[in-house]
Amino acid sequence: MQTISASTLKSLLDDARVHLLDVRLAEELEEAALDGALNIPLHELPARHAELPRDKPIAVLCHHGVRSETAARFLDKAGFADTLSVEGGIDAYSLTVDLALPRY
Repeated sequence: MQTISASTLKSLLDDARVHLLDVRLAEELEEAALDGALNIPLHELPARHAELPRDKPIAVLCHHGVRSETAARFLDKAGFADTLSVEGGIDAYSLTVDLALPRY
């Protein structure tokens, strides 16, 4: 597992070099979300990780970065070769990449 910044995530998404997994709850997605992300709440990940593609790295996003790190470590142990945790989560993304994205 690697940790990446919000700006690195933006670059990877712009070049379609990563799949985005959002591990927040549905009510959090209503506050702010990134287009194209697959949502699997962290507590559902053990039962649903087989839904994730394996053809690109997976960047994991949450609110502030704690759940994404937990999820990325889980995916590493589940055999996913390239997992990335977004440091600071969607909050950092809204502060440094997309200032129009609501903070909550």
